[in-house]
Amino acid sequence: MLFNSWNFIFLVLATFCLYYIPLLRRYQIYILLLASTIFYAIDSRWMLLLLFLSALLNACSSYAAVFGKRPKLYATLGICLNLLLLAIFKYSGLVGTSFFDTNNGIGHFLVSIPLPLGISFYTFSGISLVVDAYRGRLDTTTETHISANFLQHVKNTFLYIFFFPKILSGPIAKSRDFFADITPKYIKDINWAFVFKALVVGYFLKMVIADNLKDFTFWMTFPHFQYRGTGSLIVMLFGYSMQMFSDFAGYSLIAIGVAAIFGYHLPTNFLFPYISASFREFWKRWHITLSNFLMEYLYISLGGNRKGKMRTYINLILTMMLGGLWHGAAWSYLVWGTYHGLCLAIERAVCGRRDSCIMIGKVSSDNMKKVSRWISITFVFTMVSIGWLFFALPDFSQALLYIKCIFSNYGTFAFVDPKLLPIIIYSIPVVVYHILYLNRQNKWFGRYVFKYDYVWYGIMLFIILTNSGSANSFIYFQF
Repeated sequence: MLFNSWNFIFLVLATFCLYYIPLLRRYQIYILLLASTIFYAIDSRWMLLLLFLSALLNACSSYAAVFGKRPKLYATLGICLNLLLLAIFKYSGLVGTSFFDTNNGIGHFLVSIPLPLGISFYTFSGISLVVDAYRGRLDTTTETHISANFLQHVKNTFLYIFFFPKILSGPIAKSRDFFADITPKYIKDINWAFVFKALVVGYFLKMVIADNLKDFTFWMTFPHFQYRGTGSLIVMLFGYSMQMFSDFAGYSLIAIGVAAIFGYHLPTNFLFPYISASFREFWKRWHITLSNFLMEYLYISLGGNRKGKMRTYINLILTMMLGGLWHGAAWSYLVWGTYHGLCLAIERAVCGRRDSCIMIGKVSSDNMKKVSRWISITFVFTMVSIGWLFFALPDFSQALLYIKCIFSNYGTFAFVDPKLLPIIIYSIPVVVYHILYLNRQNKWFGRYVFKYDYVWYGIMLFIILTNSGSANSFIYFQF
């Protein structure tokens, strides 16, 4: 069910009405579980059984990791079973097409296994729960968030896994934080200003920016891009970067806003990533909850930076390779992850942990620092945008061909196609969005821009109602 559909709006309104009836307050968890089941079943009813199995698996293994006699065994078993489910349902097709004949036999069977919606996200949530439960048992100074009442823990776990604002594409909430939120909710405690702003910006980014840009970045697909000029290819790649941000950041804001309506606080997932002056900073601003998950549960487990420089670089590359493969069952995603891992490793080797690698001489004036940072931002944005080609063109050879065409299609039609002007127009709000954040402490902006923010929210709401693009599923739903 799309967030930008009438079915979703009706589901939220109906759930809200039941959820806050005083006589039904003791059933609030069950109301959310029912709404979440309906939300998931609308588009993936046959995979609902797998979702139930995943939630039950994580409830039992996390409970046993805290109260069982062999906690490490139960935690290890829970993690392995989660990864096994993910491998079977997400990567069987990749294995089938890569190593077998897909027309018959085992190859045909592997590619016929369906990909359940949101499996990457709810599997990672389950792993987080099991690992945190086990670590909670080892930490005697902190009270565990796992209830000693097994049925209560099962109920909490099902809500944590099923919760419909985050089930398909995150944000990936930590179980300890989410479980702490499971308390009776009252309508008087809703922060309506926060909800309104999150939903308006979220829907504006998705419905106005991303859904309109998709109609023009479509020409990036094969074989259309071969016949476009260099300027057009660059503009389309720029537009796709804006589309990627608007689509996923929009989803995250909608999820956060809807969760807040029901009294749950999902973590921030995007923090203006295109102002990043280093790849390290970019991954602290882009898909923050996934970055934190990979850092905490994979990079640190591999040894992090505790085993020497070379091992640190290897750990960075391995973490990003697996993070790339998590995004999709195609070799291009592995290449994308390796690409970012190499960027992080090279940056770490050359720059250490500085915010910007580019320094202009030895001048330390504020102006030179600003120039240096803007050069760094431009470089990082360019490299990140090139990486998005592996999302737009999952066939690795097509992505390489696109880059080749940028350097060779100088004479193909016009340098820049006038028809691509809408890409610039719909990208401007994203650029302005980042510039406003950079100037959030500027007195002039505070006096003339931020003071009248309600005007800008009103304008965005009007544009959502009058100039939304055709409805389209969120890009990250496929992951």
